[in-house]
Amino acid sequence: MPKKVIILNSEQIEQRIIRIAYQILEDSIEEKELVFAGIADRGYIFAERIINELKKISKQKISLIKISLDKDSTSLNANTDKDVSDAKDKVVILVDDVLNSGRTLAYGLSVFLNVPLKKMRVVVLIDRSHHDYPVYSDFAGLKLSTVLKEHVSVIFSDKPGEDAAYLS
Repeated sequence: MPKKVIILNSEQIEQRIIRIAYQILEDSIEEKELVFAGIADRGYIFAERIINELKKISKQKISLIKISLDKDSTSLNANTDKDVSDAKDKVVILVDDVLNSGRTLAYGLSVFLNVPLKKMRVVVLIDRSHHDYPVYSDFAGLKLSTVLKEHVSVIFSDKPGEDAAYLS
């Protein structure tokens, strides 16, 4: 079994969430409303945590859409829990836990292709440097160079202090 190495502990993840919240605020200070789109499951949880921090420092209206993808499908199969047309002419912030090849985020972006947006931003906790698709993060908690056979996993726990990101 491959050895797991912790790359971010709970406190470090929390620090990065706070920093990303401030970066998003700076990037969208003029906006009255932000639409977060979290890719289920961990991207959605990560988006919720960023929103909780943003609410402490901003008066902006914030909504959250959950994007559910069939990642094993050879074609795009995505569902959302809210109508994506609600994002029309707004800033959309697409959130996932890890950016590896960019395929998952490309699928996430695609649900908004027929919606005119003000701008789109991409947020990830960990950005690896193996992009097969032209998808890049605007905000990342950690940029990490790894070899292809290594795997990054993120755990968001309901219990305080038990979040972690591992490299195996």
